[in-house]
Amino acid sequence: MQDRSRALERLRAARLYLVCEALPDPFLEAALHGGVDIVQLRMKDAGEDEIVAASRRFARLCAAHGALFILNDRPDLVVECEADGVHVGQDDMLVAAARAAVGAERLVGLSTHSREQIDAAIEPDYIGVGPVFATPTKPGRAAVGVELVRYAASHARVPFFAIGGIDVDNVEQVREAGAYGVAVVRALTESAQPERAARRLLGEARVGAA
Repeated sequence: MQDRSRALERLRAARLYLVCEALPDPFLEAALHGGVDIVQLRMKDAGEDEIVAASRRFARLCAAHGALFILNDRPDLVVECEADGVHVGQDDMLVAAARAAVGAERLVGLSTHSREQIDAAIEPDYIGVGPVFATPTKPGRAAVGVELVRYAASHARVPFFAIGGIDVDNVEQVREAGAYGVAVVRALTESAQPERAARRLLGEARVGAA
């Protein structure tokens, strides 16, 4: 785990956030080499032992690349998993409760899907905004479109990452809407060349451009 000041520094500089299941080391290495700044491990239906084992593997690889490692939905396991923080949804638990569980040194992220949720997000260290485009990873949730990204760019009080159906074909729209950074799933997990795909996402988004 990175200390909080270093974690916040990395968070503010981050532009490419990967959300994935417990995929093999070669995939994760390639994605990190390609420029992924943050990795969130999402294992919705796994047991605790499986989550901890995969998390420690992810934590080691992320630390080696100076990337942040975030655990999805399980603040109770963050310390044991050696994660830099946790990401929770609107229906999971209050941010304050998640922070109490993970400790003051670790990060807490929150998913948001509306203007009202963005306005209310003053306690998390960062927020996800989406799904921008329709995506099978969030079945039943309507796409919010780039308009909500524009709203977040003007109103979010913490760093935000646009998420949901973002790939190399539409990432420029998201960037033009003012996204601080982008979070992706299938754009990397379904790529035969995740390192190249990550570099393309960063290049297409003109990350770091003025």
